[in-house]
Amino acid sequence: MLPAEIVAQIRRLQLTARRAVADELGGAYHSIYKGAGLAFEEVREYQPGDDVRSIDWNVTARASRPYIKRYIEERQRTLLLMVDISGSTALGSRRVTKRTVAAEVAALLAMSASANGDAVGLIAFTDRVEHHVRPARSPRHITRLIYDILCLTPQRPGTSLRTALDYLQRVQRRRAIVFLISDFLDQEYQRALLLATRRYDVTAVRIRDPLEHALPAVGRLRLRDSEQGTELIVYAGRARDQKTFTATLQVADQEFAHATAGGSVGVLTLDTSGQHLQAVLRYFRQAARRPNATPRRTRTQR
Repeated sequence: MLPAEIVAQIRRLQLTARRAVADELGGAYHSIYKGAGLAFEEVREYQPGDDVRSIDWNVTARASRPYIKRYIEERQRTLLLMVDISGSTALGSRRVTKRTVAAEVAALLAMSASANGDAVGLIAFTDRVEHHVRPARSPRHITRLIYDILCLTPQRPGTSLRTALDYLQRVQRRRAIVFLISDFLDQEYQRALLLATRRYDVTAVRIRDPLEHALPAVGRLRLRDSEQGTELIVYAGRARDQKTFTATLQVADQEFAHATAGGSVGVLTLDTSGQHLQAVLRYFRQAARRPNATPRRTRTQR
């Protein structure tokens, strides 16, 4: 039996996602992520205005009047949600934690994919793959994914994006839509991300908390690294200590900038202030307006 609080949270996420999909996101998702190809539907008699290149000459010869072949878009695709559940995603100095933001964004994406007939899978990771759910399409499956993202207890605190991306290459042989959702507080994953873009449509969803950029001026603080376990004493408000505090973040930001340069990866930056769902909608809205665009060619949305 699931705790009532978790059940209520899952239902709230599903309701929010359904509304967004029905209002706008579902259509934008369909426009951006075209089907993998065309599938034959029927042969019918030629009508004025039809493309003459579609004429089926074999049927036309037998019937003594022109017929054309009709094709429909082969819609079914696979969406893979790669979600970072490491120790640093538990941070939330505003309305929600980074992990809650990840769960809400994942729910929105999963519902959009499901509404368009796409299968949805999950890879939850820390510095190893903690949980893998193979793609499926049922509403119950989507509920399970949301629950897993919210409630999984990671066995390790660290982060390794390279490990997760290497695993993706092993288990997903065909093309797929991949949303890599993380705070990207990691290094040495640039090559793995580049290799992933050669096979998948990849969007990097970076989630940050305002506290990571600037400490409030409240005096002496003892800080603990949730992934490494190390502790640091700083005097919040003092420039030297502020620089020490943000040094790791600056290195991670540089790595991220290099890894996503060149336009092969879509970039969506969110935070824990509570405006993340609106940011996702803006991101898809702008992508859908671009002719033949995919999110990898859109600009970063904040």
